[in-house]
Amino acid sequence: MLRIECPCCGLRDHDEFRYGGDASVRRPAYNDPDPDAWYRYVFVRPNPAGQHREFWQHVAGCREWLVVERDTRNHIIASVNFARKSLA
Repeated sequence: MLRIECPCCGLRDHDEFRYGGDASVRRPAYNDPDPDAWYRYVFVRPNPAGQHREFWQHVAGCREWLVVERDTRNHIIASVNFARKSLA
């Protein structure tokens, strides 16, 4: 079972969270006219085996967005940080 250590609420079951996607993907500039860049951003994503940064929102708790570094092979979580601090 995947359990996430929320910085506000403590250790919680993953059912309290909503997966928000890959935290390492960078969005193209708003005014980027290249349709291929937008296509790659929306549809082309790697499926990594190993360490991966992911967005999770604690929807059944504090509602904070978090960046979780997780190993996709065994679900061991290396770190959990507020998204607003990780992306600043």
